[in-house]
Amino acid sequence: MLKKLGFDFTHFRGDFFGGLTAGIVALPLALAFGVQSGLGPSAGLYGAIFIAFFAALFGGTNTQISGPTAPMTALSTLIVAGIVASFDGDVSAALPSILIVFLLAGLLQILLGVIGIGKYIKYMPYPVVSGFMTAIGVIILITQIAPAIGYYPGDDAPYVETFKGVAEEQLLEGILMDEVDEGILVLEDFKETIKRAGEITPVAINDKSQKLASDSGKGVIGSILTLPKALGNINWLELLLTLATIIIIYGFKRITTAIPSALVALLVVSGIAYFGNLDYYPIKEIPSGFPKPQWNMFTDLSFASISPYLLSAVILSFLGAIDSLLTSIVADNMTKTKHQPNKELIGQGIGNSIAAFFGGLPGAGATIRTVVNINSGGKTRLSGMIAGILLLTILLLLGPIASKIPAAVLAGILITVGIGVMDYKGLKAIPYMPSSEVAILLVVLVLSTFWNLVYAVGIGLVIAALIFMKKIGDFTAKKSGVKSLDETPWSDELDVPKNLQEEVFIKHVEGPLFFGYTSDFQDLANQIPNTADTLVIRMDKSDYMDQSGLYAIEDIMMDLVSKGVRVLFVGLPEQPRYMMERIDIIPNLVPEDRIFDTFAPCLEWIKENVEDKHPTLPPNYENLV
Repeated sequence: MLKKLGFDFTHFRGDFFGGLTAGIVALPLALAFGVQSGLGPSAGLYGAIFIAFFAALFGGTNTQISGPTAPMTALSTLIVAGIVASFDGDVSAALPSILIVFLLAGLLQILLGVIGIGKYIKYMPYPVVSGFMTAIGVIILITQIAPAIGYYPGDDAPYVETFKGVAEEQLLEGILMDEVDEGILVLEDFKETIKRAGEITPVAINDKSQKLASDSGKGVIGSILTLPKALGNINWLELLLTLATIIIIYGFKRITTAIPSALVALLVVSGIAYFGNLDYYPIKEIPSGFPKPQWNMFTDLSFASISPYLLSAVILSFLGAIDSLLTSIVADNMTKTKHQPNKELIGQGIGNSIAAFFGGLPGAGATIRTVVNINSGGKTRLSGMIAGILLLTILLLLGPIASKIPAAVLAGILITVGIGVMDYKGLKAIPYMPSSEVAILLVVLVLSTFWNLVYAVGIGLVIAALIFMKKIGDFTAKKSGVKSLDETPWSDELDVPKNLQEEVFIKHVEGPLFFGYTSDFQDLANQIPNTADTLVIRMDKSDYMDQSGLYAIEDIMMDLVSKGVRVLFVGLPEQPRYMMERIDIIPNLVPEDRIFDTFAPCLEWIKENVEDKHPTLPPNYENLV
């Protein structure tokens, strides 16, 4: 039955060990990404379980292992932080809105696959990808400094104390807003306001102050602003745990790569901390049992809370698509196979949608886990499904034990991820890259790090597109000047009668006639001298024309015709001709009998229809006179 559904058990042994190894590699990363996102380690683990299983089941890359990744988590963290802030720091209240955004991103990925966008993802400019990936690494490194040294702003009593005034103000503001919702006018019933204000306890003020202090240290800017306090309050035990984790991750790789070094670090350092009864910060508790559906994401949905993040959902879906398809290319190169990009997007979308329904982080194809799977023998999609089943088994059996993992261990793992995810190849090439591409990379890097990942990518794409169009327009203009008959003709133009060089001019169009070139093309009429009565426009090397180009050529044709200049087309491709026929440039301005497939019949027409109205005088004319 399973074989009829497309499952291949021929390589089951390799798939089993590949999925097993990839699942083990995914475990510490999933927990770390969950902590980084602000939703807790369980969110990372849930995302890894469902995305790994369903993206493999429905995807188009046989050996792909999917789950939360560094880029997807970095963007998810921004979305989580923004929505939580709009709910006054209450993660539980914000969770339905967060998960709806994640769900929309997954559904959009399915749509991208259905309409066939997968094959176009590869056109993402490299400087944008390079700047973005390096920014991800920088963000992770900066935001993990405080956890790595055991500093948590919400636990710093003197620092929390500085927020008490703001906390009281916000609590009072909350009371006033509640009264507005209830229709109570403060000036008419100020006793009610005083009564409610009196119910604000020191405990409530302290809790609010702790939330404000914790929030002030989030993100890159927050991490930098609280860095002096963090460095002044180093918890040496946490720092040692972090350093031990990093040393084991890098050191164990020198011994063997057969066992994931991140897993070794997780087990060894966590074991020492736990069995040594050390006083460390543990991660948030992981709920035991099968993940529960988050029905409240629909019942408690607030469109007002998610509307500012709809663009983020779009960017999240595209980022996941790019991340996944790049990993698919890596898998193709290793296995000598070819993935199905649109099917892969559908599989990723289904995995992300189901993960969101169970409270998991969104993810994508993970390069490291995919490579581990292939090297361990994985050959079919069963390997990805086995990885998901393994993680679910760990959750069901070892959830309470995993809750004892030190937070510093996950900080150490994330630091190594941040170091590894940066695009060193792109950074090393900066001295040799064109200045425009360096500018794109740096703009995306700086804006992503210190402002907004979503807008940074959008701005980078716009700049890259504008620079590309400018270069193509300049190239087309350089190659497409107006030539008289004695100026560098093409080989088939050598037989044009020389006595007609004042009457006949030729325009070579080399490249697309699009909006980036129309301004130069519109100067065509001014380039032709008054002696000309015939213009040959050769479009043999111009296969594409957009609407801007169409209207530009219409304006030029009307101008030339009004001056009595006859226009001939040679080698007119199908697409530009179709466009010109739609608005009657053909045949109203250029009749059918003046359109030629090659230059030979055009030359015959010139010889029969063009008169030598301006005979060229001999070089010694003045002496003869």
